[in-house]
Amino acid sequence: MLRATLLVIAFCLALPAQMATAQDSPLQTLLQSQAGEVAKPGRRSVGVVIDALVAETPEGTALFLERWQNKGVFLNETDGLFYYAQKSGDGYELFDIATDAPVGNATKDELTEIRPNGGVRRVIGGALVQFQLSDPNTERRIAALDAILRSPDASQIEPLRASIEGEPDNALRARKERLANLLTARFGASTDDRITAINALSGTMDVDSRAALNQILTKSAAVAPELPQDANIARVLTVGEDISQQDAYAQLVDAGLAPERQTADTIKARLSDNIVDGRVGGMPVGQLSSEENRERAYAALAASGTVPPLVTDETVQAAIATHAFFETYAESDAAITTAAETALSEVEARVARNQIFDVSLDAISLASIYFLAAIGLAITFGVMGVINMAHGEFIMMGAYTGYVVQQIIPDYTLSLVVALPLAFAVTFAAGVAMERLVIRWLYHRPLETLLATFGISIALQQLAKNIFGTQARPLTSPGWLDGAWVINDVVQIANIRIAIFVLALIFLGLILFVLNKTRLGLEVRAVTQNPGMAASMGINPDRINMLTFGLGSGIAGIAGVAIGLYAKVTSEMGADYIVQSFMTVVVGGVGNVWGTLAGATLIGGLQKGIEWFNPSNTLAAQTYMILFIILFIQFRPRGIVALKGRAAGD
Repeated sequence: MLRATLLVIAFCLALPAQMATAQDSPLQTLLQSQAGEVAKPGRRSVGVVIDALVAETPEGTALFLERWQNKGVFLNETDGLFYYAQKSGDGYELFDIATDAPVGNATKDELTEIRPNGGVRRVIGGALVQFQLSDPNTERRIAALDAILRSPDASQIEPLRASIEGEPDNALRARKERLANLLTARFGASTDDRITAINALSGTMDVDSRAALNQILTKSAAVAPELPQDANIARVLTVGEDISQQDAYAQLVDAGLAPERQTADTIKARLSDNIVDGRVGGMPVGQLSSEENRERAYAALAASGTVPPLVTDETVQAAIATHAFFETYAESDAAITTAAETALSEVEARVARNQIFDVSLDAISLASIYFLAAIGLAITFGVMGVINMAHGEFIMMGAYTGYVVQQIIPDYTLSLVVALPLAFAVTFAAGVAMERLVIRWLYHRPLETLLATFGISIALQQLAKNIFGTQARPLTSPGWLDGAWVINDVVQIANIRIAIFVLALIFLGLILFVLNKTRLGLEVRAVTQNPGMAASMGINPDRINMLTFGLGSGIAGIAGVAIGLYAKVTSEMGADYIVQSFMTVVVGGVGNVWGTLAGATLIGGLQKGIEWFNPSNTLAAQTYMILFIILFIQFRPRGIVALKGRAAGD
């Protein structure tokens, strides 16, 4: 019994000691000095507490601001102290406001949750940023920089600069330095500091820097009897050129420098209000049917002081002629706006050059895709003269082959290595079968060949729908192809596009090697130039046609795997590339690899160039491209790189 009594006494003595510790902390003392504002903060008055916390920075300030912002601070009505609290059973467990250590328990009725409104939370968040800039947690430091960027303020410059030296992350250090530059450019203490920061921004291209320069150069329209000497004037406006007469007079009215112009309805209403004995302004009411008479009656009323004077065209012109219209900078220092204008013009010029470079990379990427899709068609069309409308379906077969391989081999890199040669083999076999069963019987009959291959393309599409369904199937690229190669803030290109470009270069080299350095290539070129003479020299044109058609179909299958890595894999995907493939072959020159490359480059560059001028309408870009190609063919019907010799005459 004695032992139990001593334990109770010890507990009672320890509890007040804990409370005393909480009460004696510098943070608790500071909060008690502003207890009323802490408990019921207002957006305009909470700054007193914030300033005191920032100035003294007692232990636990950052945690307190964070909890206060998130409604995690409680007032204990029993002792009047502030605590953090956590639900525990029927009551709450209390935590020290400075150390976040457990200090006891309280009932629900003893605690009042502090709930700052949205405006107060934003003020607290602005102060909290200063502490988060040096937080050990990287995510919190990033969040602090994002918060500064959203709501920049002059008070953030010094804390931001102070956090740069101890920043361990190089990327975050660079971002802090750039953000400090942005803040200094807008809120620097001296003109020299601001101009130095602005000049540093002239070497950047990021959106934030451009936005900061534009904010410095913010303009507003103004009007005055004469140009003010103390204003930082951006430009003087000429009425009729820079501003319409109507807008100029409206600006005078808004500034209180001219009376508002009366409308026809206003004149009618004023005349109606002043009718006396059937007359108004000395004129019978019956004569007010014309606008001229109404204006005369109104002028008579104005002469007598009954209504405001009538604003006529002459009045408007006279008022405009006696006033100056101009735009002023919100920034009063002309040296700063001059530096900002120079920096912004340099940035915009650099951005424009890099945008052209970015579009050029996109054009090269698109050209490589068109080249892969068209090179197989160029070989078959050039050697055999066969218009193969099913060429797009061979691209589709290659893409589905890659999809099937990925279902069997889950490793995306290994599956891609297997899918490329397998897609070639599958589509090569399909091409040979098509040539042996259909095409060989329709040589020199272009219309029948066109109809037959068109029918085969429809049949292959339906077969794909029956096997794989109508939904798009995923052909996933390996992880090392994710993301993009970022050159700067303007220029970047997806890694998958780079891979397709490299694949196009590899196939260009392989095809040139096969055509120029192998026996098969020699025979293909012989049959292309003169089939009869080639046959008389012992070459079998029938065999060459079969192998050529198979080779072209196999290349289309590989193109399908490459295209499927970034485009949708469906039964209709081939139709998206058949038109571009034919245009590439015809524009470049039939039966010539270099011509196909030139045609793909021209079409890809033309399409991306038109899309750059009209980015919201890709259909219009394709339409203009087709019109250009039609005109181009009128002047070069044999294409960019035309065949020479006897083959050119066929």
